[in-house]
Amino acid sequence: MKIVLWGTYDTGKPRVRLLRDGIRENGFELIECHTDIWSGIEDKSQVSSIFGKLALMLHLFFSYPSLIWRYLRLPAHDLVLVSYPGLLDVLVIRCFAWLRRVPVAWDIFISTYDTVVDDRRLLGVRHPVARMLWWLEWLAVRVANGIFMDTEAHARRLEGLFRLRDGECGMVWVGVETEKFPSSPTTFRKPGKPFQVLFYGQFIPLHGIEYIVEAASLLRDEEIDWILIGKGQETLHIRQMLANLSLPRLHWLEWVDYPNLITWIQQADICLGIFGCSEKAANVIPNKVYQIIAAQKPLITRDSPAIRELLQHRPPCVALIPAGNGVALAHAVKSHADISTNYNPLHCHSNLANRIDAAAIGIQFRQWLLTKEDFKTNNEN
Repeated sequence: MKIVLWGTYDTGKPRVRLLRDGIRENGFELIECHTDIWSGIEDKSQVSSIFGKLALMLHLFFSYPSLIWRYLRLPAHDLVLVSYPGLLDVLVIRCFAWLRRVPVAWDIFISTYDTVVDDRRLLGVRHPVARMLWWLEWLAVRVANGIFMDTEAHARRLEGLFRLRDGECGMVWVGVETEKFPSSPTTFRKPGKPFQVLFYGQFIPLHGIEYIVEAASLLRDEEIDWILIGKGQETLHIRQMLANLSLPRLHWLEWVDYPNLITWIQQADICLGIFGCSEKAANVIPNKVYQIIAAQKPLITRDSPAIRELLQHRPPCVALIPAGNGVALAHAVKSHADISTNYNPLHCHSNLANRIDAAAIGIQFRQWLLTKEDFKTNNEN
């Protein structure tokens, strides 16, 4: 089967790279027709200046004529795949793919409307821009011949948001670039060495950074070091929280290069996932969770329908706690710290590695294709 990966997809996102690599590793021929407009933009919602937003939109729209021309000159193919962020891409390519009698699949991954309105609350539900985003996404999920998200829970969430039939949205996990996050089993913690807790990621409501700070405050008198890596929408709020607290054992780095994350993960005694209270937070498994699993590190994260698709509550390797609860997080960290000098070296999550690498993600994609009538004939070629 010959697939065209088309559009302005963001190759800086592990989701896009893993899907692309997994498709190739599963025997599909993949042709890329791509224009990069997202380099250097880690958090798209934080393009705050009018000039910056205008420049980005102009770059986006001026990319389409060239992308369309290049697509129309491509050899015959069986499927067009649009990946994140593809809201406008899927609307643009649909009619040109139809001219070539080729179905279109859309890896939605993140709903723009859900993220901006419900999760980050940057716009109210009745705001004109919020309404426009909803209608655009309502249309986009219908023009594609098939759509999928990153978890079953997230797929059901999308169906409810945009009034789709039950089961219409498929699922392909995010996975992890295992070669960049090799396993490093936990060893005995030496007496006198502080216990180290690591969080990394964007400072957005979904991650619930304030609950991490609350837990650190509750455990301020313990021999526990807290490492926060990241910045974003919540940076000012977290800075204000820290200004009102005395937390000398909490260390904050705003940036670490992606290849260096594994070093911080390997140094940590336990790693943190997400703790936000939004519907989106309940329906996603973020990159960091897959990366922590691949590195075989103990994990604390919020309990949710999504995380239960992959993990169960099994201390000391996995602690699932209530969302938005700094007290529960502090208790989980303290419990792990208390036993960390006594247990044998851990080999956490060792049974999951072959379920979350690029090849496994490609298998999930193939299985999803087989559920779609529009794709079955082409997938058998």
